[in-house]
Amino acid sequence: MNYDVKDMKLAHEGKLRIEWASQQMPVLKLIQTRFAVDKPFKGVCISGCLHITTETANLAMALQAGGADLVLCASNPLSTQDDVAASLVKSGFPMFCIKGEDNKTYYKHILAALEHKPHLTIDDGADLVSTIHKEKTALLKNVIGGTEETTTGVIRLKNRAKAKKLKYPLIAVNDAKTKHYFDNRYGTGFTGYCNRSRSYFRS
Repeated sequence: MNYDVKDMKLAHEGKLRIEWASQQMPVLKLIQTRFAVDKPFKGVCISGCLHITTETANLAMALQAGGADLVLCASNPLSTQDDVAASLVKSGFPMFCIKGEDNKTYYKHILAALEHKPHLTIDDGADLVSTIHKEKTALLKNVIGGTEETTTGVIRLKNRAKAKKLKYPLIAVNDAKTKHYFDNRYGTGFTGYCNRSRSYFRS
């Protein structure tokens, strides 16, 4: 299994923090239990470009329980939790993320995640979608859909769709009322700073 994380010695600490976070996410835990029985993502390859945190780790485990073959890279180097990344590698997830990684490494990790040849993409800023459309167009024959988590990403995708250049359907998670009521208010105090700083990585 390929991966690129800071230090695998951090895995145990990451595991403990992921388990603690799981206790604060009862709804996701219920979904994971249902997924383990129904296997809605059996045979589906997913590439995700997300904040690598304890919360994302629990999402990854839920998707894995549902049968998904999942690879993750970081959507923002400033939010990456290296211990979480190491723990996920130990749990069998290919991970490509290092806190504070430079621009070159960031895009190297994006490309590594796309080598997975995903059927679905999960984006937090639309960098996977943009890279597929600009550099990895051969993957378009595999991709059936995806999601976008952020305001910035949704704007990018709507502009692409308006220009009739968006080649596969995406769900704008950021537009969901539940995200505005809960995630934006209670879950993204640090993420707002990270999203602003991420413009450094974009042309």
